[in-house]
Amino acid sequence: MKLLLALVLALLPALASAAPIRIKDLVEFDGVRGNDLVGYGLVVGLNGTGDGIRNSPFTEDIMSNILERLGVNVTGEQFRPKNVAAVMVTATLPPFARAGSKVDVTVSAIGDAKSLLGGTLIMTPLNAADGEIYAVAQGTIIAGGVSAEGQGASVVQGVPTSGSIPGGGRIEREIAFELNSLQTVRLALRTPDFTTAGRIEQAINKEFGSRVATMQDAGTVAVDIPRANMRSAAHVLGRLENIPVEPERRARVVVDQRSGTIVMGDDVRISRVAVSQGNLTLRVEEAPLVVQPNPFAEGQTVVVPRTQASIQENPGIHMAEVAEGSSLSEVVAGLNALGVSPRDMIDILKSINSAGALHAEFVVN
Repeated sequence: MKLLLALVLALLPALASAAPIRIKDLVEFDGVRGNDLVGYGLVVGLNGTGDGIRNSPFTEDIMSNILERLGVNVTGEQFRPKNVAAVMVTATLPPFARAGSKVDVTVSAIGDAKSLLGGTLIMTPLNAADGEIYAVAQGTIIAGGVSAEGQGASVVQGVPTSGSIPGGGRIEREIAFELNSLQTVRLALRTPDFTTAGRIEQAINKEFGSRVATMQDAGTVAVDIPRANMRSAAHVLGRLENIPVEPERRARVVVDQRSGTIVMGDDVRISRVAVSQGNLTLRVEEAPLVVQPNPFAEGQTVVVPRTQASIQENPGIHMAEVAEGSSLSEVVAGLNALGVSPRDMIDILKSINSAGALHAEFVVN
């Protein structure tokens, strides 16, 4: 943990003087987005790790439907294979995707299948929110886990009931979107900020030599396509997305209580505050004593309780004073030099924030 903090503190000056970032890495273009697809299909070829038909009747239904479409009549037949599994198939249709292009798909079991390792997804239509079919998925599943089972024990590593098929979805229908017909394109900032939006507006207007961009709010900058005097909207976006802009960052402290990780910016400031911290360890031990009567004597076995309780105060920070305007990196470096544990450091930062002396957004995960 100390090494991690030292690395973060060493990188802070470099982060503060980082190079400007391209507009394409700061914003999303209005209308240029992906669309979620979902489908319900069947995986075959499993090595006895498929659904139990009795517990997953929907697996038998879809298997019967697929066989009927292939010309195999299974009406009234009793078949209970263990090498098939019903799955949900999800994918994302990227913007400007054309028919025939391939996309990655994710396959997840919805029954009691134990593993999808080595299975093959049968042709599955993928629908969008409007109910129309936009892609078809099929292929061999790459599972990210493994499971083994014996008569007395079993072991599972990862998630064998979920996997992916790289390039397993083929686009069959395109989404109509006429980019060149737009008169105005809005840029949506991923992290809304008035200063950053203003800098994006100034950078675009300077690049095109006219008032092409207008800041509408902290998260939106509108670009007037006709004023750019270029052949199409695609040419305008292709030119402005590589314009460098230096974004403005909010002072923020992010704490992960599970791993004890603390990440902060160099612009975090702390007001004058005094910190006093100590650790108390309360220990209670039970050592009951069993008393039995002598041989051939009348009596009962009695359990006599014996309890030992103690309180121990571990050495901590008795009193530490933080000067006015100190950066949080300086405070953490000082606490780290005193040997404060990550858990205690997180508690100290929480207390400083509760006292109103931490001038930053405090995020706890």
